[in-house]
Amino acid sequence: MAQAELTADIQNNPDRHGQFSDSRQRLTLVLGLTALYMIAEGVGGWWTGSLALLADAGHMLTDVAALGLALMAVWFGGRPATSSKTFGYYRLEIIAALVNGVALVVISMLIFYEAYQRWFAPPPVRSNVMILVATGGLAVNLLCARILHGRHEVDLNLRGAWLHVIGDAFGSIAAIIAGVLMSIYGWYMADPLFSMVIALLIIWSSWALIRESTNVLLEGTPAHINLAAVEDLILQTAGVDDVHDLHVWTITSGREALSAHVIHSHEISPSELLRELRGKLHDQFGVDHLTIQMETTESDDDTFHFCHAGTACFRSERD
Repeated sequence: MAQAELTADIQNNPDRHGQFSDSRQRLTLVLGLTALYMIAEGVGGWWTGSLALLADAGHMLTDVAALGLALMAVWFGGRPATSSKTFGYYRLEIIAALVNGVALVVISMLIFYEAYQRWFAPPPVRSNVMILVATGGLAVNLLCARILHGRHEVDLNLRGAWLHVIGDAFGSIAAIIAGVLMSIYGWYMADPLFSMVIALLIIWSSWALIRESTNVLLEGTPAHINLAAVEDLILQTAGVDDVHDLHVWTITSGREALSAHVIHSHEISPSELLRELRGKLHDQFGVDHLTIQMETTESDDDTFHFCHAGTACFRSERD
């Protein structure tokens, strides 16, 4: 019963469907803008001989692939749950975020290697054109970041796309600074130098995304939830004698689940205790999907399951 009601909630939650639609529109617009300017930066980097522009164009190419992957994840994530996939396709969102983070690290390593090669013999660069192209790239990146802003804080998939865009923005800034230094001082080592700096910045910004998405896939406790505090809250509730097999994990971005076995006294009504636990766990930790098995010290075979709607679902395993 609990699983059936949870599945129905996932399928019929209008807020969640609205979030999918909003994410899809944002990603589609950002994908179009990024693809168009990727071509412009690639041509500009080739013509000017700037590694910083070529690196940013290469990063934008990765963005196009990553945004396409993120868009696909949003589309699959909006599909209803099935009997074989009772939580639907939500985890595709997390997988896409992980792939985005890894892709950022790989492309950064390639940029760093090429910058190292150029360090010993920096070629001349058409710095004025480079500055113009990089400024246009910065404007596009800032516009894309503004489009993704807001949702990126609660959606790991959009956060991956947002980090790609922010990485591109830093790349454009680095290209502008390098172009100014080369234009004024003729210091062509600025091109590989700033390319290496931006590669390191991208790697640093990607680590949190990789770590968090990996934690979700491993069903680790969400970073913002203290498991000991959850256990204390349950134990301090009147009528609770003990709690064991306590688990808290993330289904997808902003959607936590909890399961536990609660041993209670005979004096307390299981349904009332379940409602009280549900309210406390939701209000203090934001957990709204729970499966709590109620037990007594004398009989471990009678179980109550807490359904999403707040009802107590009784199932007796006695003969």
